[in-house]
Amino acid sequence: MKALTKKIVITGGDGRFAKTLKKNNKNLNLFFPDKKELNILSIKSIEKYLKKIKPKYVLHAAGLSRPMKIHEKNISKSILINIIGTSNIVRACAKKNIKLIYFSTNYVYPGTKGNYSEDDPVLPINNYAISKLGGECAVQMYKNSLILRICMTEKPFVHKVAFNDVEMNFMFHEDLAKNLLKLINKKGIINIGGPKQIVYKFAKQTNNKVRPISAKKMLGKKFPLKQSMNIKKYLKVLV
Repeated sequence: MKALTKKIVITGGDGRFAKTLKKNNKNLNLFFPDKKELNILSIKSIEKYLKKIKPKYVLHAAGLSRPMKIHEKNISKSILINIIGTSNIVRACAKKNIKLIYFSTNYVYPGTKGNYSEDDPVLPINNYAISKLGGECAVQMYKNSLILRICMTEKPFVHKVAFNDVEMNFMFHEDLAKNLLKLINKKGIINIGGPKQIVYKFAKQTNNKVRPISAKKMLGKKFPLKQSMNIKKYLKVLV
């Protein structure tokens, strides 16, 4: 990967993806502010940091994800971080015309038919997805932006169980990290993920101890099992 001299600020600088990015892209001009340096709940904090660094890009990876139950038990926290925090980032970037790349999720799609394209209607499957879609709404108001609807996790697969009846496009953090430069100047919405496959099959590739579990039995008949995305747009970018 060629060195990129333009400055890139990554929110969530101590998060899982940021750590992978830092490890695998030492030739890029990256900045990883912690929560004290850049507080996404404070517009003044964001503006102060961006004024200091003067980045060309902001990659907004900060957010509340795990455990998923937190978005049901503490909706205030979910709204504050994933919707209001994202809105603050959008406002700050728009003020300085900084390119914004936002990490969303494949969970914004209904998950009932699979192979979802970027133009398909969205219908979030849980509060986490609703909060991420709320962030998307703010980002879409700013034209100098890119929304990545991502299906991504750590390597090796960290969970003890994996669904044997849910089809998705899981990829590892490393996969996106190495392709970041090919995406960074795109705009609009792009589905990001790996080949369509059952989650358990994906998990077994890096974790032999993972156990299969049925989402239908565990979470009920209404849980969406066909959550795969159409990633043709992403694959074209990689060529």
